[in-house]
Amino acid sequence: MIRVRDLSYTYAGATDPALRGLEFDVEAGEVFGFLGPSGAGKTTAQKVLVGLLDDYTGEVQVLDRDLHEWGRDLYDHVGVAAETPNLYGKLTGRENLDLFASLHGGWERDPDDLLERVGIADAADRRVATYSKGMRMRLNVVRALLHDPDLVVLDEPTAGIDPTNARSVMTLVEALRGAGRTVFLTTHDMTVADRLCDRVGFIVDGSLPVVDTPRALKLDHGEPTVRVEYRVDGRLETRTFPVENLGTAPEFTDLLATERVETIHTEEATLEDVFVAVTGAALT
Repeated sequence: MIRVRDLSYTYAGATDPALRGLEFDVEAGEVFGFLGPSGAGKTTAQKVLVGLLDDYTGEVQVLDRDLHEWGRDLYDHVGVAAETPNLYGKLTGRENLDLFASLHGGWERDPDDLLERVGIADAADRRVATYSKGMRMRLNVVRALLHDPDLVVLDEPTAGIDPTNARSVMTLVEALRGAGRTVFLTTHDMTVADRLCDRVGFIVDGSLPVVDTPRALKLDHGEPTVRVEYRVDGRLETRTFPVENLGTAPEFTDLLATERVETIHTEEATLEDVFVAVTGAALT
């Protein structure tokens, strides 16, 4: 679905490039995540992929075709939900969807079903100016799906959304994958990435040092541990032990034999831990 080789981009008037030699592929039917802090180059890469920035260097193919060869017909195959919703406040949610669907010749997906899935069906006939930020974000995601695109590009799709409704958006993304659609998303929320992404790329300062599955990254760059909580004179204490050779570790077996153990948890490195270890940057 996407093939990128040696992609670089520098904004007019800037001295440093926003993207530096990016190389990655996105396979059909997968959810691929670009993970990084603000200013890392995530949104710039997205803008290149959807044709908003065309003065890049390198090779970019979308849907097995060089990006420079696409015209307006690209948007019949790609749905985009930018981090800042592009909606008309004086129109209702339904009127916004009607308008954007008309640009693609009409509906391909049932708007009421999509609105229900993201929890704003009851607000469909209210003016968007009355919507909260989270409601606008969810309507923006629905707008990107109206024409049932092959490739869906989502920029921080759960930003500003409360946890319950963020889960509804993530469930919708999982349904897209289940239907064979390809999703390219950017986020700095590692919980979202860990749940949704088949593969992730870490981007920092415009570079992409690693691309792999979340599980492989955590296994390669983190140490699985066991955390034990126990009581000493009424106080809750915690100790952590490496999983390797755990059964023969005397400190662990002695603790189990002599202390009042309350809980034992297995733990692994989080994607955020791995990101910091690999890039040396914090997710801010």
